[in-house]
Amino acid sequence: MSTPKRFIAGAICPRCAEIDRVRAWESQGVRYRECVSCDFFEQLPIEEQPGNNELDTRVNRPRDTEQNNDIQTVKIITPSSKS
Repeated sequence: MSTPKRFIAGAICPRCAEIDRVRAWESQGVRYRECVSCDFFEQLPIEEQPGNNELDTRVNRPRDTEQNNDIQTVKIITPSSKS
């Protein structure tokens, strides 16, 4: 089974400077790029980064449970009206 080759939208060929002529695909841990207008061809190893590649945000971090223990009772006082 062959790997589908996909064009990269907006990519400019480093050799002939044609736009939207570069296609890319991956196979067996190697990323390939080629231009259909000239003889440009490049292969790069796919580098796996150790650990989690996702940036820490408030959404993906665990909640800090210590902040929830600081609950205090508040009494709301209605100001008296002076006539």
